[in-house]
Amino acid sequence: MSENPTSGSQVSTDSPRKSNLNFRGLLAYRGTSTASAELLMAVCAFCGFFLVWYAIVAFGIVPERFLPFPDAVVKALWGMFATNNFIEDVGISITRVWGAFILSVIMAVPIGIWMGSYRVVGAIIEPIVDFIRYLPVPALVPLLIIWFGIGESSKVAVLWMGTFFQLVLLIADDSKRIPREYIEIGYTLGARPSQITKDIVFRSMMPNMVDNLRITLGWCWTWIIVAEIVASKSGIGHVIWSMRRFLKTPEIMAGILTVGVIGLVSDQIIRILARRIFRYL
Repeated sequence: MSENPTSGSQVSTDSPRKSNLNFRGLLAYRGTSTASAELLMAVCAFCGFFLVWYAIVAFGIVPERFLPFPDAVVKALWGMFATNNFIEDVGISITRVWGAFILSVIMAVPIGIWMGSYRVVGAIIEPIVDFIRYLPVPALVPLLIIWFGIGESSKVAVLWMGTFFQLVLLIADDSKRIPREYIEIGYTLGARPSQITKDIVFRSMMPNMVDNLRITLGWCWTWIIVAEIVASKSGIGHVIWSMRRFLKTPEIMAGILTVGVIGLVSDQIIRILARRIFRYL
C-alpha cells in the first residue's frame, strides 16, 4: 500500500509535458503545428526580411536613394500620418476596395453556383468570362473613364474588373467539386433544386469559398494603385503617384508597405473567423 503514492508520483514526474511550440509539426510533410509556433515563425520571417533589407542598403548593393533604410520608411510613414492626413487616404482606399470586393462577391457567388450546377449556364457564361478575364485591366482604364467618368464609379469599376471575373470561375469550380452523392441524397429526401443549392451545395462549398475570397481580396488590393493613379485626388495610390514626382522614395515605400499591412491584417482576420466558423475542418 505504501508503494502506490511513490509509483503514482513517479509516473506524474516522468510524463512529458506538452509544449505550446510544436516546431516538429512544421517540418513534417503536411504536418500539424500550434498557432504559437506559426506566429513565432512568422515574426522571425519578418525580422529576417527587414534584416536582409537593411543589409542590402548598408552594404551599398542598392543605393539609399532608390531603396531607403527601413527606419527611414517608418519615419516617413509616421510623418505622413502626422502631417499629411494620410489616414484619410487610407480610409478612402479601404472603402473603395471593400466596396468593389463586396459587389464582386454579391454578383460572383450566385453566378458561379449556377455555372457549376447547370451545364447550360456554364456553357453560355464561361467562354465570355474566360475572354474578359484575360484582358489587361490597365488597358481598359481609359474606356472605363469614358463610361463612368472620373468619379468614384470608375475607380470601383477598375477594382471590380480585376476581381469579379476571376472570382466567378473559382466559385464555379467550388460548386462543381461538391460530390454527386450529396445531391442525389437531397433528391432522395425530396428536396427541390433551390433547396439543394441553398442547403447542400452552398453549405458544402463554404470553406473552400472563403479561401477563394481571401485570394481575390488580395487581387483587389493589387489593383488599387492602378485605380487611383488616374484622375484621382485621394487614396493610397494617389499619394504614391504624387510622391513619385518628387523622388520621395521613403514615402513611396511607406505607401506600398501600408497596402501590404492592410492586406495582411484583412487576410488574417478572415482566416481567424473561418477557423472559428468551420471548426469541424
